[in-house]
This record gives sequence, C-alpha cells and structure tokens, in this order.
Amino acid sequence: MADAKLENRNIPGMNRRERFAEAEHAENAGAALRRIIRYFFHEKLLVLSMFLTVLFGTFCGIYAPSVQSDAIDIIAGSVQGNLGRTLIIMLAAYLLYSGSQLLQGLLSARLSQSIVKKMREELFAKIVDVPVRYLDTHSHGDVMSRMTNDIENISTTVSQSLPSLFSGVLTIIGTAAVMIWYCWELALLSLVTVFLTVLATKILSRSIRTFSRKRQMLLGQLNGTVEEMVSGYRTVSAYNHQEITTAEFCETADSLTRAGIRTDILSGIMGPIMNCIGNIGFVIIAAFGGYFSLSGLISVGVISAFIVYARQFSRPINEIAQVYGQLQTAVAGAERVFAVLDEADEDKSGDELAEEKSADIIFRNVGFSYVPDHPVIRDFSLTVPSGKKVALVGATGSGKTTIVNLLMRFYDIDSGSICINQQDIKDISRDSLRKNVAIVLQDTVLFTDTIRNNLKYGNADATEEEIEKAVKMSRCGDMLRSLPEGLDTVLTGSGENISQGQRQLLAIARAFVADPKILILDEATSNVDTRTEKAIQDAMQMIMKNRTSIVIAHRLSTIRDSDVIVVMDHGRIVESGSHSELLERKGKYYELYMTQYAGFAT
Repeated sequence: MADAKLENRNIPGMNRRERFAEAEHAENAGAALRRIIRYFFHEKLLVLSMFLTVLFGTFCGIYAPSVQSDAIDIIAGSVQGNLGRTLIIMLAAYLLYSGSQLLQGLLSARLSQSIVKKMREELFAKIVDVPVRYLDTHSHGDVMSRMTNDIENISTTVSQSLPSLFSGVLTIIGTAAVMIWYCWELALLSLVTVFLTVLATKILSRSIRTFSRKRQMLLGQLNGTVEEMVSGYRTVSAYNHQEITTAEFCETADSLTRAGIRTDILSGIMGPIMNCIGNIGFVIIAAFGGYFSLSGLISVGVISAFIVYARQFSRPINEIAQVYGQLQTAVAGAERVFAVLDEADEDKSGDELAEEKSADIIFRNVGFSYVPDHPVIRDFSLTVPSGKKVALVGATGSGKTTIVNLLMRFYDIDSGSICINQQDIKDISRDSLRKNVAIVLQDTVLFTDTIRNNLKYGNADATEEEIEKAVKMSRCGDMLRSLPEGLDTVLTGSGENISQGQRQLLAIARAFVADPKILILDEATSNVDTRTEKAIQDAMQMIMKNRTSIVIAHRLSTIRDSDVIVVMDHGRIVESGSHSELLERKGKYYELYMTQYAGFAT
C-alpha cells in the first residue's frame, strides 16, 4: 500500500521543533478538559472517596496549627486550659493529616489507573476499527506515542497533580479564612509574600516550560535516531555510516544535555527562591506579630500559628503553579488521544455475500484517487471469471496494488463499481467480503505466537488435518521439521527467528488454511529462491483450482500460465491476453518481458 503513504508529518515549511511545540499546547483546552472529566463519572465512588479524604485532610492540616496556638498560649500562661489534652488533640490532628495524605495517594493512584485503563481500551479498540486510510496517512510512531506517552501524561496528572490541585485550593481558602479570623491586619501583611511568590513562579515557569519543551523535542529526536539506527543497522554498516551516525547522535545528545542542564538549574533555583520569599514572610509575621502582641491585639500562640499558616498558604500556590504546567501537557496529550477517538470507524454495515460456488469479479469503469485531483486508477474495467487466474503486471506505481486495496474495500472507489457475482461490494459488509478473500502480501506479516496459531489466523476453526494439508501444499514441511517444536514453535519479533523466505511460505500456508473463494497473491513469491518458487507455483495451481485468483507479479516467469494477463500503466489497462498473445503483439508486455530476459537492467 505504498501508494497510500501520505505522511502528514512531512508538511512543507514545518520543522520538527514546530511540530513538537504544537503537540505541547492544546488547541481547545476547555473542551479536552471537559472530556477528561467525563471519565471521572465512571469512577464516582473513587472520586467521592478521594474528595472526602482531601477535604478531611485539609481540615486536619488547618485545624492542627490552631490547636498548636492554644498549646503555646497555655504554656505562656496567657490562657487557661488542659495542656495534656490539647497536646493529644494536636498530635491526633497531625496523625490524621498524615494518614489522609497516604490514603489520598492510594486513592488517586487507583483512580488514575482506572481512567487510563478505560482510555487505553477505547483507544486500542478505535485503532483496530479505523479505516486503513487513517493508518496509511498517519505516522505509526505517532499513533503509538498517543497510546503510550500521551496517556501516560494523563495518568501522571490524575495521580499526582489532581489531588494537589484539590487540596491546594481548599488549603488556600481555609488558611486564608482562619488567618483573617485570627488577625486580618497580619493576614493582609502576609499576603505581600503571595504576590512575590506568584510573580517569581510566573517568570520561572515560563523559562522552565521553554527549555522543557526543547528538551522533550530533542529527546524525541534522539529516540528517533536510536530507533532508525537499530532497525537499519545493516544498512548503516553496509554504507560505513557508523561515524556519521555517531556524530549526529552526539550532536543531538549535546544539545539535549545543554537543554537538560538549563531546565534542571531553573527548576532547582525555584525551591530556594520560594524558601527565600517564605523567609521574608516569616520576618514580616515575626516583626509585625511581635508588635501586635505587645499591643495586646494577638497572643504569642497566634504568631506561632501564623508562621505555620503562612507556609501552608504559600506551599499550595507553588504546587498549583507546577500543576498548571503538567495539566497543560496532559490536556494537550488528551486532545491528541481524543483526535483519534473522534475518527469515524470503518463502516461494517452491509449485506452478506451471497452463498454461491462461483465468484466472478467485475470492475466497471472504476476511478480512484488517494488525493483529490490526482487519480491513481482511471476508467478501469475488467472481468475476472470465476475459477480463473488473472495476473496484473506493470511498472511500479501503475496501480496494481491499489486494485487489491479497492477489492478488499480498504478504500472505497470514487466512481464506477466493483461486483462479485453481480453483487456490488459497496453493499456487502466488509467482514463478509474479507471472510471470502485470502490475501498474501509482498510484506509478510506474522504475529508473536506459535506457527499453528499464525496459520489459523484466517480460519480459527481450522482442523489439524486442514493445517497439515496447507503445510504440505505450501511446501513448509521441511522447514517445520527443522524447527525444534514444529508447529508449536513460537515466532518472536513478528517472525525474526526465521528467514524472510520462510515467513513468506507461512503466509502462503495461512492463505491455504483460510480456504477462500477468492485468492489474492501480491508478489507472494518475491522472497523465495527459484527452486522453492517452482514448488510453490505447483502448489498454487492446486489451491487456485476452481478459485478466482488475482496475482500481482514483477517476475513475469511466475504468471506465464495465467488465464489472462492484464498490463497496467498509470492506472489504466493498456493490454490484456495470454502470455503468448501478448508476446506476439510486441507491446508493453513484450517490453517488460524482454527487459527481464534479454539481459537489460531491470
């Protein structure tokens, strides 16, 4: 499906950094945030439990300094009371506060994992249901990043940032109320440090976000370099590009290191600056608190409580500032996830393919383009009689594979019609259509599982006898006998523990197990040696007997015995006929044939 590769990441005028920066900021943060909140409604009990825990913990955190103030005043003799009882209450308040913090962490972790689990399930279900066009026009790495990195950002925000946001807001409101109740004059003076904190946080956060985005962009670039090197290490070695690749890696790594150092320095100095501002607040409270105490306006215990409350008041402001940056990244990631979830599912509606022994395929004036105004197939008309073998040949890009894409309804045609036994495939459900078609692609796809289960992929109900027959017909017997566990051998890394030719044999055997009405072979023998190819061709004659077959081939030797050979050029049929008829005409097919067998370069 190379014709369909329309990588949107290669947008002219947009470099990698700009693309990354777009991913960091949500276009409609409000809408994305509202959609995230909807997931919380599925976990109402957990959300309520966490909210009550935060509320109780915040109350204990605000109440404890008040009791501490009473204890100090009792010790100072300014008020009467039971010191032992007051100390026990203060200890209980602090213990309950600590316990609520622990419970809050446990509940938020469970809540985040529940929400992320639901998101991942929905996203995976969507990915397997989107039309082929979507995956052909989007970077696979980007789709995987949405499943992993973006959802992980959401998980981190829910588990860490959200509880901090809840408790921070409640703490600020509760602390401010208590401070004003104790002494509104001292409370207003304490708020001077709040403005300093907000100003410093705003300035530093802007710089931290800038360098963080740069660091993340460079990290992605570094990971991309490593991935390309590992997947293409044979090519790197074959062209002696080790030093160049290493130099590129080191250059990116140096830039990443510089961005990381700047980010860490700015993040590191935020703490000391906040502590400095906090100490200024303590000086203000001590100085004016002492003056108010001497004036009889407040007691010494109130001064002690104010010092604790001032720290409690500034701490959530700092946390909320940090949460804002994390929330921004999480919402941007959520927006990318929702963009996939909002894609239309592949339309599975339609009728069942009529149960008939025959399977005539009729293309009538078919037109198609992947990109509007750039047609790939033009006025294509062809009849493939039931039980016959029709070969499609032509230069690369002539539209052969596109015809297969249209027949399988990976894409829908723009004009014309495609029928099976006079039944238009647009009226047939995709499930029913594909159930009756087996396809062997040039790029073999096997899954990390046993060979037996890979062979049963097209027919889960296949018997052991049918599997053995398919193995024999596809000439896989010798290969399986050479493997330690035969059919129960587990293929790793999509079949990397066997050769490419062996993978192709298994793909052909899988098609045999499916036992379809229609068989499509897209360069099915391109990765096997000549001797094996001859054996497979003999087996194919057996499996294609009484089946409608479409064969795409560049090696013309594999399709000489086809009932009809169709020569395509720029999406049109330019010739059709048998092998001998086309050679006699000395047209396009003759040129292709002579190019391969008369000593010219292919």
